[in-house]
Amino acid sequence: MTTPQEELLPTTRRTLLHRIAVAQAEGRAPSLVAAVVRGGRTVWHGARTSVDGHGPDESVQYRIGSITKTFTAVLVMRLRDEGLLDLGDPLEKHLPGTGVGEATIAELLAHTAGLAAESPAPWWERTPGTLRPELSDVLGEQPLLHPVGRRHHYSNPGYTVLGALVEELRGAPWEEVLNREILEPLSLHRTSAQPQAPHAGGWAVHPWADAMLPEPLEDLGRMAPAGQLWSTTGDLARFAAFLAAGDERVLSAESVREMRTPAAPAEAADVLDGVTYGLGLQIQRRGDRLLVGHSGSLPGFLANLTISVEDDVAAVVLANCTSGPLLGAVGADLVRIVAEAEPRIPEPWRPLSEVDPEVLELAGPWYWGTNAFGLRVTADGLLALGPLTGAGRRSRLRSNGDGTWTGLEGYFAGELLRPVRRPDGAVSHLDLGSFVFTRQPYDPEAAVPGGVDPEGWRGIR
Repeated sequence: MTTPQEELLPTTRRTLLHRIAVAQAEGRAPSLVAAVVRGGRTVWHGARTSVDGHGPDESVQYRIGSITKTFTAVLVMRLRDEGLLDLGDPLEKHLPGTGVGEATIAELLAHTAGLAAESPAPWWERTPGTLRPELSDVLGEQPLLHPVGRRHHYSNPGYTVLGALVEELRGAPWEEVLNREILEPLSLHRTSAQPQAPHAGGWAVHPWADAMLPEPLEDLGRMAPAGQLWSTTGDLARFAAFLAAGDERVLSAESVREMRTPAAPAEAADVLDGVTYGLGLQIQRRGDRLLVGHSGSLPGFLANLTISVEDDVAAVVLANCTSGPLLGAVGADLVRIVAEAEPRIPEPWRPLSEVDPEVLELAGPWYWGTNAFGLRVTADGLLALGPLTGAGRRSRLRSNGDGTWTGLEGYFAGELLRPVRRPDGAVSHLDLGSFVFTRQPYDPEAAVPGGVDPEGWRGIR
């Protein structure tokens, strides 16, 4: 149950239902089920038509295809956070003999390792995984199609390799590690590698007739880390909440934020759509809204998970058909409907619990050359730097505990801010990655590289 403050308005709920009804009818899906998450919990669930004679609810399983990759990426990030690997490590360091060992862990996560999109024939999604018992069977004789690290090329074998890496470093099967480290801590009890009743059957819908054909159900074997999982809207709603905020039992907020950060260049065809890829997550800008998540498909099933962290809204959409409804568009629309109809209510403003005079001294206007910036001290203990007017470089900065600060995002991400003080202890200027910020434009009292003309400011002579 949701509290009255968490419930959606009747008009919003009807608009959501209308959107999935149109998607199911026009996309000719045997069934389509969706959920919306806000404030870390499900606030709406909707379904159209039936599974085995009854309407699908939040516990009916559908196959989620490549959303499985995000689960595998979380397992890899856990290995990184535990110090068992570095994302810059070449694969060969931890999993030798694959033939793609020069690719780094980060490149595999971001699909920039140059691997082929699919495993060698026969069509792996429609044939038993027993045909590919070894990693070499998945990669084939020519696993690399592109130079390592040069372009984004989506690769299912790449995530099979990451699954094998997890098994190597954990000393246990991928499925066992997944259950222990993600599914159990997050209470995803209806997510599994094999279907568990009640679950939907997968169907192919004839493109030119209202007729259906059952799709084969295959165990993907070695390819499981790339697309094996079955799940529900209820479980994926909880997983979406985790991807937005983190959970210290699984992965910190900082690490899931890293997963949501672009790590791969957009393909030329995707530039206009604003599509790129992070570490196990797809990233897309639709209008003014930044969306992260993942899509999935296997014969008989379509799946989509879409999150707007800024709006604190996520959507899950599942269908049991090979093609038809465009679930990425549906998910984005469900997020937009809620975000626009019922905008996020911000947390109440609260003052700092305590004020450090040396930090407070940094607040106020600063000038980078003649560009005016403001530096604020925020209640969460960060500094926020941004232009006083118009667009420009913005960043929040986190204290390092020694009087310096590190940028968290944008142009200044990772850059060091160092307040430079005069002999009397007063702040002379700020050094931010070698850029000098002064209290006045080109302050003659500060050490401005290149110096300041001694005649000062003047008009036209």
